[in-house]
Amino acid sequence: MIQDTRHELLERFLRYVRIPSQSRYNGGTTVPSTEGQWNMAKLLQQECSALGLVDLELSHTCVLTGKLPANLPDNCKCSVPTVGFVAHLDTVDVNLSPEIHPQIIYNYDGKDIVLNKGQHILMKTAEHPELLAYVGQDIVVSDGTSVLGADNKAAVANVMTALSTLSKKQGMYHGDIYVAFVPDEECGLYGSKSMNFSKFPVDFAYTIDSCALGEVVYETFNAGSAEVTIHGVSAHPMSAKGVLVNPTLIAVDFINLFDRRETPECTEGKEGYIWCQSVVSNQSTATVHLNIRDHDKEKYEDKKKRIMKNVKKIQEFYPKATVECQISDTYGNIADAVTKENNKVIDYIYMSMEQLGITPHTIAMRGGTDGSFISTKGILTPNYFTGGLNFHSRFEFLPLSSLQKSYQMTMTIIQLIYEGK
Repeated sequence: MIQDTRHELLERFLRYVRIPSQSRYNGGTTVPSTEGQWNMAKLLQQECSALGLVDLELSHTCVLTGKLPANLPDNCKCSVPTVGFVAHLDTVDVNLSPEIHPQIIYNYDGKDIVLNKGQHILMKTAEHPELLAYVGQDIVVSDGTSVLGADNKAAVANVMTALSTLSKKQGMYHGDIYVAFVPDEECGLYGSKSMNFSKFPVDFAYTIDSCALGEVVYETFNAGSAEVTIHGVSAHPMSAKGVLVNPTLIAVDFINLFDRRETPECTEGKEGYIWCQSVVSNQSTATVHLNIRDHDKEKYEDKKKRIMKNVKKIQEFYPKATVECQISDTYGNIADAVTKENNKVIDYIYMSMEQLGITPHTIAMRGGTDGSFISTKGILTPNYFTGGLNFHSRFEFLPLSSLQKSYQMTMTIIQLIYEGK
């Protein structure tokens, strides 16, 4: 199976990354946030149709769903669970080019890689020692002007190659398999939040959105955001005494009420944080945007309460100002959706790794995936590796052997589900 699929995996990945589909944060006002994601979705819709998928729908928010029907043997009396696979269409916007020009380094020799000779962009092993684990392997890199897009087009290539294999090979039995390709994951999970789950009627699902070979994620942050708006009182400085209420200084005082040790740059592992992302202000109004993160649900809720407590406190400090706060939940911890009844969904990942000789590396992710939101809808959706490294960077790269292993994970999970192990 490795030799049969190596070429297809690579060919699909290179084709997909050449379609610009970088998303752009706009607060979810328009989904998808960029036209390129439509181009990506329409191509996948055509390819899925050619592979025999049914119930294909491309929604008004660019969510593509479809089903590969079960092909159970005639004498099969078993009930096979329905599984889904989720991947996102967009690549991240980190102020690099949306145009991706991949290049293949065959039989990597362990030396520094010249990504772009003309622009003197060099990937140095002294700065990226992770490269050295892949000496002798074929790897895909960008030209240094963009990310590579393995996040998440390695997953798209993985899933599409699996569908291709299952639709063409006789005797590879499976239950119903659904796919969902969603936009705008990188800028707020807005695609998965807009899903019509009646078009994705699965018992459980998987995202393929982790990094290096062996990574497993079924713990993510609980995530939310807060927007604090401060309305001051403007006045000309020549007559401002006792009149002017400066919203910018109030915003500074509000921010200083929080513990500076409880920020992203001071925390790690399962330590949560409140992150002051931005302050936008003028003479009349200041708006403070906060991100709230914690793996522990109770601690997450406590952080929201502390924000409201500090809003009340700053209002008392400045009675002539008006302070408003809106808090919203963004996604949940996948682990909170795990029960005794559904934990086999995660077991399938580890069983597949054991069969394939992959050493698991389980991570409590300091972030979230589409599965973090989907799991809150009662569909447990853990996450496993794409094989790529250095996501969100011009130095992102994808070892082809790891991409193959990720594909084999997908195929083995499908087989284990059919066998009911």
